[in-house]
Amino acid sequence: MKQTLLTLLAAFLLLFSSACASTTAATTTGAQTQAQLSSLQATLAASTPAAAESSAAASAALEIDTHEESSDYTWSEANEVLIELQGSAISAAGSGVEVEGTTIYITAPGTYRLNGSLNDGQIVVQTDIEQPVRLILDGVSISNSSSAAIDITQADKVIIILAEGTTNTLSDGKSYSYASADVDEPNAALFSKVDLTIYGSGTLSVSGNYADAIASKDGLLIRDAHIEVSAMDDGIRGKDYLVIENATISVEAGGDALKSDNDDPEALGAVLIDASSLEISADGDGVSAEGNVQIDSGTFHIQTAGGSRAKISSEASAKGIKGLSAVVINGGSFTLDTADDALHSNGSILVNGGDFTINTGDDALHADTSLTINGGKFDIQSSYEGLESALITVNSGEIALVASDDGINAASGTAGAGGQMMGGAPGGMGGQAGNYWFYLTGGFIYVNAGGDGVDTNGSASISGGTLLVDGPTNNGNGALDYMGSFNISGGLVAAAGSAGMAQSASQDSSQPSVLIAFESAQQAGTLVSLQDASGTSVIAYAPSKAFQTLLLSSPELKIDGAYQVLLGGDSSGSQQDGLYLGGSTSGASTYAALTLSGTVTTLGNAGGFGGPGAPGGPGGRRP
Repeated sequence: MKQTLLTLLAAFLLLFSSACASTTAATTTGAQTQAQLSSLQATLAASTPAAAESSAAASAALEIDTHEESSDYTWSEANEVLIELQGSAISAAGSGVEVEGTTIYITAPGTYRLNGSLNDGQIVVQTDIEQPVRLILDGVSISNSSSAAIDITQADKVIIILAEGTTNTLSDGKSYSYASADVDEPNAALFSKVDLTIYGSGTLSVSGNYADAIASKDGLLIRDAHIEVSAMDDGIRGKDYLVIENATISVEAGGDALKSDNDDPEALGAVLIDASSLEISADGDGVSAEGNVQIDSGTFHIQTAGGSRAKISSEASAKGIKGLSAVVINGGSFTLDTADDALHSNGSILVNGGDFTINTGDDALHADTSLTINGGKFDIQSSYEGLESALITVNSGEIALVASDDGINAASGTAGAGGQMMGGAPGGMGGQAGNYWFYLTGGFIYVNAGGDGVDTNGSASISGGTLLVDGPTNNGNGALDYMGSFNISGGLVAAAGSAGMAQSASQDSSQPSVLIAFESAQQAGTLVSLQDASGTSVIAYAPSKAFQTLLLSSPELKIDGAYQVLLGGDSSGSQQDGLYLGGSTSGASTYAALTLSGTVTTLGNAGGFGGPGAPGGPGGRRP
């Protein structure tokens, strides 16, 4: 039975449909017609033709089978060929083996069991017969000072089996000797030009002192294995695909830790990980795929380039998980400490579940085309920008993020000169809104941002869920910054910030909101409550930073309803991240009384109520 990547295909088709469907959540003018929705979807697709084409190509390629077959793991022990390694000597009994000094040549398909130590030697697999070769490592230690410890040059495929209860080590030298200057392979301690499987309950330790530790120029499958890797360059690399299932892996790499690097549009270039535990420290990317990354479950500790406080050049890439076409995460536990983006795609990111703790020197989640969150829990403790994409959709999940710049940024991810990521077209002062969207249909989001809390170089639609913003204290940014519209039709919104660039919700919103501009800045932790005529607290919020403006919106607010704004005191309501619901407010003073005459009510004077904002900031700092 072949193991396929059809599950990946289904996931990426879901990603594409989710991106399209998310556009239907917008209600820029109330109830939209199907024709309007179709037009919106067409406009979005037209704005990203390259991404659409790459997604289609990736989906088609995902129909390719892996090399795995159930027969790979079955053989007759009676037919095993025993190879004993004896330091500088080799003993072999059986056909298909040739020995020259400390080099073993495997010249025929079959099953070969190796044990012992080999000093400055090598195993070479070279057969043109279309049947698999199995290498059972039964407690071996192989070193080579000038080449790969295992060099697989020709075979149908090779299955390396780690015998139960054994520890096996492979290492190469710091420099290689090649036949000519035109030859640059092998370049890994365990090197294969053909499909390679590593399987078994034993342990494999590989030291890549020259370049890579484990590399396949075809597909690479790791199943049920315990592998420890150190490498001068890449740790574990499969060209067409890297599939890891039920494995425990630790990697220290001077380049990328896990990698699939086939950039042929007809090939996969995919990484698939399930039910595995990974401990990664890399100077480059933690997980990198030229095509797609899918993670279904597991535990992941990833640090890149020294972590979030490190400084890297604009040309470097030190991302946590990177799939240039797409990233799909269905579950798992992730601790990411990265100098570059924690999750990155030049195409799309889809998160259906998972538990994330993120510290990053750049963006926490960055996708050029679309970012969709359908579940999961995110604790983004530090970032430059939290969520960034041309299209951001949050349907469910719990997100708490801290950003030194924008918390949520719907903007272009196109790289400009010098590798800088460019924001959308300037707004305000006659600027035009771009085709960028932030949709919130469900879930819980808390934003603590030094720049704009929610910045869209286009528009936003809030139809459900909860959005809390502790925005900037400087007047050059706002809690909300949009160029098109900011439509609220449902959900809870509390957005606090400075006064200079403050914006209310759009006039075409269907759910009432109140923007309060105080005469002076209020201290952090000051409770602001909206109390109805019966004395019930409808919504109350205590920002964690000093603020001068506060936007509040709740389904409980009613047009023509009379309310009091209470300042200070305490609330008996249920609290999460400064938002209080239900209960009553005590010890507060009455700041103002107001009646909601429409869906957008302003109290006091501050920046542009309901108008286009200032230009959005750069969409990230590194390619």
